[in-house]
Amino acid sequence: MTAGSHARARRRDRRVYLGSHPLLFGLLAATRGRPVRRLGGTLLVHGADAYREALTRLPLDRTAAGTTGAAARSALRGGGGGGVLFDQEGGGHRADRRDLAGGLGAAGVERLRAGWQPLLVRRLAPLSRGGEVDLVDVARELAGSVVCELLGCAADPREVARAAAEAAAASVRSHLPGPRRPRAEAAAARAADRLRLLLGPAEEARAAMVAVAAVNTTVAALPRAVAWCADAGLWGQAADGALRPALAEELLRVTAASPLLPRVAAADGAVGGCPVRGGERLLLVARHAAQAHRRDPDAARPAGPAAAGLVFGAGPHACPGARLARVQLADVLAALAPHRPVVTRARVDRGAALPGWRSLTVRAGS
Repeated sequence: MTAGSHARARRRDRRVYLGSHPLLFGLLAATRGRPVRRLGGTLLVHGADAYREALTRLPLDRTAAGTTGAAARSALRGGGGGGVLFDQEGGGHRADRRDLAGGLGAAGVERLRAGWQPLLVRRLAPLSRGGEVDLVDVARELAGSVVCELLGCAADPREVARAAAEAAAASVRSHLPGPRRPRAEAAAARAADRLRLLLGPAEEARAAMVAVAAVNTTVAALPRAVAWCADAGLWGQAADGALRPALAEELLRVTAASPLLPRVAAADGAVGGCPVRGGERLLLVARHAAQAHRRDPDAARPAGPAAAGLVFGAGPHACPGARLARVQLADVLAALAPHRPVVTRARVDRGAALPGWRSLTVRAGS
């Protein structure tokens, strides 16, 4: 592991941002010198303390246009029924988070591992025979399988993953700044209908939300983390059972599957000493708050949970799937470490909801 190898890993990973939203991420990179910067009616929040303050102290409007909640409500509920977690408030939000967290706690994740570990053995077997594996395809099946097990769904995991990715690409992605695609709402509705049909009638909205969140973050995160591990020569740390959990957390920190959290203030307040008016937009840059742009991943000298955890949000807005993501990536690294894979081909997914690879092919290293 050298500074040059990390530079190579960083250059490759940067391609996913430049391929998906080059102007947006160029702007964020240019403004990250200050913890908070105002551009008209929008606050760009880069600093860790300001990021936490925005998520834990500033009242946020979960249903405002341009937020994740509004996109989820539009795409997954279609305007009827109950909330979809992202757009809920108060007791309903807390109750649904508790229900979801129950399935994603330590015992729940162990149950899910019983399904994904044999899948990893099967899907990665070609590496031991000199073959190649597309890790995006593996991540897609892995995510779909986890969603089906979590929701008690008998559908084909790959079909569920495909439908969840389509729903996100057609709708959730529209909450980011930039030009809107023609007929995006109609496309989002069709994609959501396909997903709900696969998942079944029970608790349609929340089930669809779980599928969209789990599939898209997994498919974005796992291949990027593995590519960084391969490019930076971190397989020694991945093979070490004592270091592997910290390495997984470090890789999730620097790749930041959800690098940007768009929010809207529900009332007047302040973030990082900058006044905020109700209705103003905030772009919370998770990857900058977690120091992903400055500090390379190193399991021997990790940034620590206070920094690494920021890519999963903070306070009542923390992701309930954080444990799942960490354990899942650690298991993927453990399965890959004996092969010490190298990346042979990588293609950016320019239409995905989150920055990621459309395909990432690896083979066993020498």
